[in-house]
Amino acid sequence: MDIEPAKPTVVLVHGAVEDSSLWTHGVIQRLQRDSYATKVFSNPLRGVAHDAAYLRSLLDTIEGPILLVSHAYGGAVISQAGDDPKVKGLIYAGSPMPAAGESTNDCLERFPGGDFAASVDLIPFTLPDGTSGTDLVVKADRYGYLLAADVAEDKLALMIATQRPIALAALDEKLTAAAWMRKPSWQIRPLLDPVIPQAEFAFEADRAGAQVIELQSSHAIPVTFPEVVVDVIAQAARAMAS
Repeated sequence: MDIEPAKPTVVLVHGAVEDSSLWTHGVIQRLQRDSYATKVFSNPLRGVAHDAAYLRSLLDTIEGPILLVSHAYGGAVISQAGDDPKVKGLIYAGSPMPAAGESTNDCLERFPGGDFAASVDLIPFTLPDGTSGTDLVVKADRYGYLLAADVAEDKLALMIATQRPIALAALDEKLTAAAWMRKPSWQIRPLLDPVIPQAEFAFEADRAGAQVIELQSSHAIPVTFPEVVVDVIAQAARAMAS
């Protein structure tokens, strides 16, 4: 009798100005229904090296094969941390796929058409040791347009209220490695996304050799199309087992 291969552990990595609740609109529920071991990474949003180090510490606790799934800025973090040998594939849902030597902002600015910079507020902060920096949040009156144009009003209000600031430096920090160069990748591409230009999505997928799934979606794919995210995870899991 054939033995079905063990399913990978799915690690979900959210992006900027959001938290782990991003995955509670259907992604986690469907993964649990389909018997996937699931870990949700609370992304610190402080910097690529910093955030990737925390993600690696989570990966160290997992035995067996892993699939990394990102949204938005989380794509930079899984690209940096995905060199763990247990990581067998990377899924980018509305995420940039920076190369080594590139930052998230490089991916937003390489081609015209993105509208991120005009939609954010910058907030200075000072740490206890006296060092300072700048956080970034999306303007409340631009959030729906920029990130969630097809999200229901009640969910949109919660997303705006629960924004988590990201350090501006995190978006400017350049990667030192890119796991998609050596591992299979999938790009879930939102065709109605004002954040990342469509030319950038195409450029990144082509150079990574990523499998592409296109959606008539805003940037908020895990909220608007959770079933597609899980379908792509299942597709990647089957590819790993073949």
